[in-house]
Amino acid sequence: LKKSNNIKKLMNSLNKSRFLLSVLLLSTITAIVFTNLEASSQFFSSTQVAISESLGWFIILTANGFLVFSTYLIFTKYKNIKLGGLNAVPQYSYPNWIAMLFSAGLGIGLLFYGVAEPIGNLNDYPEMTDNLSYNAGKAMSLTNLHWGLHGWAIYSALGLCFAFASYNKKKAFRVSSLLGTYVEENKPLAATIDIIAILTTIIGIATSLGLGASQINGGLNYVFNIEINEFIIIILITILGLLSVCLGLDAGIKRLSQINMFIAVSLVLAILLLGPTVFILNAMVQNAGLYINEIIRLSTWTEAYNDSIYQNGYTLFYFTWWFAWAPFVSLFIARISYGRTIKEFIVGVLFVPSLIVFIWMGVFGNSAMYLLVNDISDIAGAVSNNASTALFVLYDSMNFSFALSLISLILIVTFFVTSSDSGALVASMLSSKKGAEIDGDSPLLSRITWAILLGVVAAVLLKAGGLGALQTAVVIFGIPFSIITGFACRELYRSLEEELNH
Repeated sequence: LKKSNNIKKLMNSLNKSRFLLSVLLLSTITAIVFTNLEASSQFFSSTQVAISESLGWFIILTANGFLVFSTYLIFTKYKNIKLGGLNAVPQYSYPNWIAMLFSAGLGIGLLFYGVAEPIGNLNDYPEMTDNLSYNAGKAMSLTNLHWGLHGWAIYSALGLCFAFASYNKKKAFRVSSLLGTYVEENKPLAATIDIIAILTTIIGIATSLGLGASQINGGLNYVFNIEINEFIIIILITILGLLSVCLGLDAGIKRLSQINMFIAVSLVLAILLLGPTVFILNAMVQNAGLYINEIIRLSTWTEAYNDSIYQNGYTLFYFTWWFAWAPFVSLFIARISYGRTIKEFIVGVLFVPSLIVFIWMGVFGNSAMYLLVNDISDIAGAVSNNASTALFVLYDSMNFSFALSLISLILIVTFFVTSSDSGALVASMLSSKKGAEIDGDSPLLSRITWAILLGVVAAVLLKAGGLGALQTAVVIFGIPFSIITGFACRELYRSLEEELNH
């Protein structure tokens, strides 16, 4: 009887229309892709090219708009408004807060692209010259553009919308709650928007899980000469994610995030000390100046006068990837940001993680640049041949390369699990009834379902076209969600004025 009551309670906590329709749609899309692998691969390839050619300008403008909006709010009269009201007290300390939002917001991508991104820019950017020093600086500036302020501004803007609507206006943790009374009262429209957000979340995280599986497999093969099917890797990590998601936010995600930050900080310090330390420090100072000097030009470059496809595979992909991760990461950040002021929130979400990213990419990217500049190894060739093993090729030039590789593989796994369990938690919150979104009451059945579906989607998309299919799926779902986010920001601004007037 007790077991029956628990099941009934779990089912009553679900928003059945959002949950069941999202699961049905995602399962249908996944089944269609799986049963039509070759056609799906061609579709993904042609769709990404078509979108980048037609909507590149829109993606660029939207990403810049979120950065301007987030930065502007720091200097407005709204900056001291507290999320949760005047007497709200933060639930988490600064270190735990930063650790959780950093682990949820980046994770696997940093490890996969820490070497591959700077060298890839050097290989593929169409405006490179014969001057290697100039090219290296340009490549690092592009890396900082793709992983720095613009991406975190998207999280900051939408996260603030979630936090203010939930904590100050007492609305449900749903995207439809951010868009005003008209949308909330139009139930079919509200459900549609929330389902788009859920699907976007799953696809965005599945992309990262695919990258993680690819890098784990590449690393095991490169370091240990062991090759494991990537689907098996996804299954194993999904099981670990299930265990973490069942433990909940404090016992699961928070502890894993603390472990992630400890290992990540240790790893980046080790690379700094074992690598060309002085070269890295000099280069990072130079990179900072170049990035500040180039940010406006690079962030508005649309490749209009170039007969090349760089933007398709780099800037547009990265910006839409951030869009696709926005509902997941922004809601999660909002969930852990009770009691922060608006200024405190934006500085913590926009600038602190961006600084961490600049340091990370500066250390790993410039370590790789050093090999290239001094002709120590063919790191450029390694990135072109297999980006998933580029990190381990870098380690070959250092002492303790085996230990570094092992630590990196462990970190990829922990980031992998954090992304999986955080994503499942957020999808569960988006598909729960109002009042049941907070972690302790978020339906366990829902969290388990989303954790499993995350693994299934990642596996099927990898099968249907590898990383290219994952990239295209992100672009397809990321663009419509960027429009929804723009309307949410407009509604937030109106609400902030009302809050001050009251």
